[in-house]
Amino acid sequence: MLCHHQPDGNPERRPVGLTAIGMVISERVVNGVAGSETRYFIGSVSGTAQDYLRWVRGHWGIENSLHWILDVCFREDDQRHRAGNSAENLAWLRKLALCLLKSEKNSKGKSIHTRRLLAGWKND
Repeated sequence: MLCHHQPDGNPERRPVGLTAIGMVISERVVNGVAGSETRYFIGSVSGTAQDYLRWVRGHWGIENSLHWILDVCFREDDQRHRAGNSAENLAWLRKLALCLLKSEKNSKGKSIHTRRLLAGWKND
């Protein structure tokens, strides 16, 4: 569902740049159990419902591929660095390490976890 925002003339109630309010209902079956999740979003780009669906799916594709790998292989969600810029700096280092592991040519077909182990065992 997609609703395009129509300004009501009251500038205090109008978010800057808001053009659409959307709702996505995701349905899936896991281990034979059906479930659904409703997510709401706002947008600043005029587009059709199909455009927004494509953008939302693209966002979750990134979330599922990059962030899932960072959490599972690097345990990013468990990190508790708070001093100064340490959290952001370490996040960049984990992303750099992930890019290097993905580009390793001798480990094609191996998981990121395995590639990380192999890299740690190398002496050269």
